[in-house]
Amino acid sequence: MNAVTETTAAEPVSGVEIFVPLNKLKKSPRNARKVPHGGNAIEALAAPIAHKGLIQNLVVEPEVKEDGTPTGFYFVTAGEGRRQAMLLCAKRRKMKKSDPVRCWLDTENDPSEISLGENVTRTPMHPADQFERFRELSETKGWGAQEIGARFGVSAHVVKQRLRLGAVSPKLLQVYREDGLTLDQLMAFAITEDHERQEQVFESLHHNREPWIIRRDLTAANVPGHDRRAIFVGEAAYEEAGGTIIRDLFADEAGGYFEDAGLLDMLAIEKLREAAAEVQAECWKWAEAHIDYPHAHGMRRFYPEPLALSDEDEKRLEAASAQYDQLVEGYDSYDEMPEDVAAKVEALDAEIDAISDKRRAYDANVIAHGGVFVVLNHDGTVRIERGFVRAEDEALADPQPEGEVIDLEMVGDEQAEGDEEVQDIEDEEVGKPISDALTRDLSAHRTLALRVALCERPDMALIALTHALTSQLFYSYAETGCLEVRPTVTPLGSHADGIEDTPLAAKANAAHEAWAERMPRDVADLWPFIVALDDEDRMALLAHCVSCTVNALRLPWDCKPRSLQTADRLASALTLDMAKDWTPTADSYLGRVTKAHILEAVSEGVSEEAARRIADMKKQDMAQAAEQLLTGTGWLPTLLRTPEAEAAQPSDAEALEAPTEDGEDFYAVAAE
Repeated sequence: MNAVTETTAAEPVSGVEIFVPLNKLKKSPRNARKVPHGGNAIEALAAPIAHKGLIQNLVVEPEVKEDGTPTGFYFVTAGEGRRQAMLLCAKRRKMKKSDPVRCWLDTENDPSEISLGENVTRTPMHPADQFERFRELSETKGWGAQEIGARFGVSAHVVKQRLRLGAVSPKLLQVYREDGLTLDQLMAFAITEDHERQEQVFESLHHNREPWIIRRDLTAANVPGHDRRAIFVGEAAYEEAGGTIIRDLFADEAGGYFEDAGLLDMLAIEKLREAAAEVQAECWKWAEAHIDYPHAHGMRRFYPEPLALSDEDEKRLEAASAQYDQLVEGYDSYDEMPEDVAAKVEALDAEIDAISDKRRAYDANVIAHGGVFVVLNHDGTVRIERGFVRAEDEALADPQPEGEVIDLEMVGDEQAEGDEEVQDIEDEEVGKPISDALTRDLSAHRTLALRVALCERPDMALIALTHALTSQLFYSYAETGCLEVRPTVTPLGSHADGIEDTPLAAKANAAHEAWAERMPRDVADLWPFIVALDDEDRMALLAHCVSCTVNALRLPWDCKPRSLQTADRLASALTLDMAKDWTPTADSYLGRVTKAHILEAVSEGVSEEAARRIADMKKQDMAQAAEQLLTGTGWLPTLLRTPEAEAAQPSDAEALEAPTEDGEDFYAVAAE
């Protein structure tokens, strides 16, 4: 078929190919598409035109005046998007507006019908074919994501996604072509390039093919990027050691999945050992590195002792504090400060901390014979615990072991032993000046007088109670109090696995350690220490001691409805919100109860419709699905809910008559 070059004097002849300058083409008023092409669509059309030229010609008709004479311009009946794409190329100087454009001249057919037909009677390419063709371009021509993206008007990230999908097992791609898999499911399989593993997981899915389940099964042996070990080691160090990180291009999983858990553990331990070596350089006898805190260490712990600052340090601390206060006045955060001011404030803050740290130091004997645990915190940071002394070194570390400050974790174990010990009191003098009977008589009168006097002095009663609790919770083998108040600290580790390593446990331990560092070395100095505290600090110390004794455990062999009722009242008074520190997961709850309880949780936390959608799943899959659904809802099981403060409380008699809440029936929740 002959091609002719457009001239304004030529008579229009239908059914021929002509070349028309780009600036002589106009949008047809009879174009069926009234909603204009979007910017992304024009970009996608412009990219291949810029690289390969116009592959598919336009269909045009001549523009004529009222008297029927041609104007020299042409209306684009089909191909308006390509016309706009070429104008974009001209704007970017990749072609000229005067460049000829190959067109098909059609004056016989209805322009509206032509336009409609082009937009309606088209069959898009199957996505699987597109994925494979992108992969072929990458493999055969060596083009990267940027080059391919530039040629097809898509971003490099989109190209990477399509390349990853094209690398899925050919068997699964064929299943996708036959509508046996959805695109979301195929994207889940693309998290790994191991075809054998993909096919293995596919065969094991049966009827439940949720994308998150596919991802879970494909990464079951891997470590997620938000794991504390992955955060601590870092991607660069892990990959430098030969590790592979599985990236999910279709999900927002920060950090992907670390493929080799053993390598990650080794790198974490090595890095912790480096930190331990730095700490041991402080002259500690030993320093051990552990990923998890060794709760069963059985060692006694010593804390720093208060020291007086030198006159020079006192003056510098006072000056630095005053300068700091002056600089931060009027600002709520570092972000609001000018850069130079923020830098000065940060430097002063560091100097104040450095000087303040001199107020406390470990005894030289403790450092010489004690050690340090360097462990990995829950958030991926290094946690350094100093002051532990092995049993064989205790005598060397502390010449006065009686009344030393102890670690809270040892209180529960030592209380039972301490109660059984009987200390023999020997008189220094050979003879006794008065009889035992008279001694008991007189001391009884004095005890009664102390009781009455203390009853009349609530302020002193508070001090005495604080002293009694503190001496037993912070000092070992200390029989220094005259109040028969015995705090019991019930260890929780045997009731809930991993509870010692939670952020909440870290908060409780930090509070105890903060007070332990302030305690005097000798328990004999504890009373004046407590008396010297201001009211706020004294109340805070008492609150800490009392909090250590809280026991709201529900044990099937220890039915105590009145105690549990009081625990509920305490929770209400404190407006306790467990949703801040506990979330329902397959490990913490959903995988340990019956399917009926899982469905009840989803019904309450999400909706009954959501519960019906997972009702036919197997137990493990249902627990995982429920975990996803309940994330962020704040749902709590009944045991963790705080009763409304204003709700009417049942009487003690009613509580005793309610076995379904606290008795045998209450503990009948059993996992399948």
